[in-house]
Formats: sequence, structure tokens, C-alpha cells
Amino acid sequence: MSHALIVIDLQNDFCPGGALAVAEGDQIVPGVNARMAEAAAVILTQDWHPAGHSSFASQHAGRAPMQMVDMPYGPQVLWPDHCVQGSHGAAFHADLTTDRADLILRKGFRRQIDSYSAFFENDQTTPTGLEGYLRTRGLTELEFVGLATDFCVAWSALDAAKLGFKVRVLTTLCRGIDLDGSMARALDDMRAAGIELV
Repeated sequence: MSHALIVIDLQNDFCPGGALAVAEGDQIVPGVNARMAEAAAVILTQDWHPAGHSSFASQHAGRAPMQMVDMPYGPQVLWPDHCVQGSHGAAFHADLTTDRADLILRKGFRRQIDSYSAFFENDQTTPTGLEGYLRTRGLTELEFVGLATDFCVAWSALDAAKLGFKVRVLTTLCRGIDLDGSMARALDDMRAAGIELV
């Protein structure tokens, strides 16, 4: 089988009550579990930041979460401290069927650079290794679900399309943040890249 389901960052800090909660983020878990049960291959991604990560607003004097700053690799949203390695917030949602995963890919573990995409750090050149894993397994058709639609899901899907994979995003099994119109931009960008949105 050449199909893989990639579940993006279904972690406590991105669900209601978490440090960077996405509205209704927990509501997609049953549907994601059902989709995983049907999938030939399953990859889970996990935001995995060291304490004091450079994308945290707490590391920038006078700055607040959701403000933009310029990093050496480009514009960066400053986030609340979230998904700190080993914390409850970094753990997968308790109801997610994690034992179905063939691979758990951790990203964002380099202190000086954020990583939205499952394929590249935010410099868009430093690879995570996921492309090689998928290619060596012959997985060429990718479905994306998870959190958040307009950041980590969209960046992952767009990178997958650029790398030549056939890409579909199951929007009913995603939820977004919508920061200053980011949701509409992400959906437009994905459509323009030939990504199937269902």
C-alpha cells in the first residue's frame, strides 16, 4: 500500500485547557482514531520543544504571545510556552490511539528554530527525515489530519506537495487557530498547490 495517514500534533497543549489551545481540538480525536484504524500506515508528529525555546514569547522581553518577530530564518509568531519536552502538555491526547502509529516524529526540538512542518524546520531547508522514511517505505499518497489547520497541518501538506507526494487534507478532522486571517490564507495556499481538501 502506498497510502499513509499523518496525524499532526494531537497533543494536550493544543486541546482545550492546554497552553496553546485550538478551539474544539479534542473533538477530532474519535474521527482520527477511526481513520487510523483504516490506514495502511500511520505517522504521528509531536511538537517537542526544549524549555526556553526561541519561539516562546517568554524568551523575548516586552513581547506577548501571538506577536510577530523576525528570526534569522524569517518571520516567526511568538507562542505561549507549549509542548515542553516531557511535560503533560507535550503528551498526546489521552484518547488518541497512539499504539496504531508506525512512527512518531518529534519536531521543534532545536532551541533556536521552530518547526511547523513535519518535513522541514521553519528555515524550510533543515529536514526532519520524514521524506526519507516515507520514500523508503514506498508511501507516496499522504492524508493529513490534526492541529492546527493553518499552521502545522498546512505547512506539512504544502511541503509534501512540493516534494512530489500526492496530498489530501481531511479538513473535517482538523481544527485551526485563525490568527489574523491565517485560516483563509492556508486554505487558499493549499488549493493553489493542488492539494485536495475534503
